[in-house]
Amino acid sequence: MKLDILAFASHPDDVELGCAGTILAHIAAGKKVGVVDLTRGELGTRGTPAERVEEAEAAAKIMGLSVRDNLGFADGFFANDKEHQLQIVRKVRQYQPDIVLMNALHDRHPDHGRGAAVVAEACFLSGLKMIKTLGDSGLEQEAWRPGAMYNFIQDRYITPDFVVDVTPFWDKKLEAIRAFRTQFFNPDDTSPNTYISSPEFLDFIDARAREYGHAIGVTYGEGFTSAKKIGVRSLYDLI
Repeated sequence: MKLDILAFASHPDDVELGCAGTILAHIAAGKKVGVVDLTRGELGTRGTPAERVEEAEAAAKIMGLSVRDNLGFADGFFANDKEHQLQIVRKVRQYQPDIVLMNALHDRHPDHGRGAAVVAEACFLSGLKMIKTLGDSGLEQEAWRPGAMYNFIQDRYITPDFVVDVTPFWDKKLEAIRAFRTQFFNPDDTSPNTYISSPEFLDFIDARAREYGHAIGVTYGEGFTSAKKIGVRSLYDLI
């Protein structure tokens, strides 16, 4: 299956928090979008790895993803090395996305910046034909390099290079976030409190999106950064 957009995330729920509105907007426009989670989030204080899998599947259905995979890297301890890069290369070659979305370049959780780095390097390596990989069928995969790669912004404030208007999809984004019922605020949950389980955290998500939206004259926005300069074919492409 060829995808238009493939989002990589260090943990299940990173995509929902960082770029679910953008994903929903592009799916509504007829694009095929998939997600590859690098870890199962097994170091999380709340919930179990099995519950996180169920929650990720529920969120995938809410967003209408074409596919959601998990590479099973070690939460908190995966490395930017050949072993991990090649697993990502296989996914990039399998789905041949035009655009790759990935974690913030630096953030509160060290896995986020590490995830961004390993995905960016793997996307480059994926385009080198002398690197040989096999697909699930056992056949050699074709080299493939995405045309564009963007980092979604997460907990720490980063000035975006561009902002996507996600206003029409905000409620659905929140529904996808809340699919991770063990992770976020639930007054009936007696699990230990965490940084993201407080009601104030979801207020912050709302406020950040309103701030980015305000910057482009809409209600809600999601910000992204790009390592490369962004070009447009027409001034009318800009809001």
